[in-house]
Amino acid sequence: MENKPTRPGNYLAFAIISTILCCLPAGIVSIVYAAKVNGLYDDGHYDQAERASKNAKTWAIVSAVAGFVAIGIMFAIYGLAIFSIFSSGNF
Repeated sequence: MENKPTRPGNYLAFAIISTILCCLPAGIVSIVYAAKVNGLYDDGHYDQAERASKNAKTWAIVSAVAGFVAIGIMFAIYGLAIFSIFSSGNF
């Protein structure tokens, strides 16, 4: 019997959630890597499956961080616009 390493996590749920809620381009990259993990592992390419798993996790984190940064910038821009409207007295 062959001694297989443990199957790496594919992070597919994290990839999908970060794609929908945060940043679409980086999330799609994460989904592509996550989809490769199980197939590579089943084919016996354990090192490539591990790399795909790490890449899926990395891109999902990049997607989430980019989404939160974009939301923060949006709140700052709208906050400054509302502040300037109320401070000028032209509302």
